[in-house]
Amino acid sequence: MARKATFDRDDILMRARDLFWRKGYHATSLKDLEQVLELKPGSIYAAFGSKEALFSDALRVYARGSRSELVEAYEAGLSPLAALAAHARSLGGLCDADRPARACMLVKTILEHPDEDSPVRHLAEDLMDEAGARFIEGFRRAKAAGELPEKADPERLGRKFQSDVIGLRAIAQRSNGGDLVPMLAEDLAQSVEAMRQA
Repeated sequence: MARKATFDRDDILMRARDLFWRKGYHATSLKDLEQVLELKPGSIYAAFGSKEALFSDALRVYARGSRSELVEAYEAGLSPLAALAAHARSLGGLCDADRPARACMLVKTILEHPDEDSPVRHLAEDLMDEAGARFIEGFRRAKAAGELPEKADPERLGRKFQSDVIGLRAIAQRSNGGDLVPMLAEDLAQSVEAMRQA
């Protein structure tokens, strides 16, 4: 009879996410995984199948965490534009937060996998599209609520907002990001608020 795994899968995936987010897929060795996950190679492969499969699951955990941050803003009872502005302001604390990296893990993955046929790259792009769809949905809600004019294009606004967020996170990764990020996050929040119709 096979032995049942005695580890907490969610905890392992969180630790794997943090390691991959910090070091990247290729720079993370099996030895790194053994040390951080406190598992032998056989247990890692028995539980996840491969390093790529473990990374994919960790990437989904990362995307789920990012999704919950925005959903919380939408569910806080704020108007759609106020929720998007609140999300932008929350990014002002990127450099103060204790996290493995400040840049977006999805973007880091795409940059690390230039081969367009890479399954990991496809997953990162799909998860990024899902994130963009949530921003687009926010602007759609704002338009439906009368916060935006009839001619406003929620898809274009959502994609622009996402590109600004990605850029903000890239700046946060820089050594001098702490001086720039709070100011730029506030600028982004104010630009969203300025869209509101009188």
